Amino acid sequence: MADKNSTITITQIGSPIGRPKDQRQTLVGLGLNKMHRSRTLEDTPAVRGMINKVQHLVRVEDGA
Repeated sequence: MADKNSTITITQIGSPIGRPKDQRQTLVGLGLNKMHRSRTLEDTPAVRGMINKVQHLVRVEDGA
């Protein structure tokens, strides 16, 4: 977290099929529900925690 206005872009690269329900719900909470969809979100500890939970299903890029 460089500054308070920093963002990160996450892209779903893995399928939630066959994953535990809480991982599917975490993807929905991040705004991802289909493969290869991307979202730009604020870089907060809460978002980082959600990303950490599904890190094997998403790709993370630093935003602007």
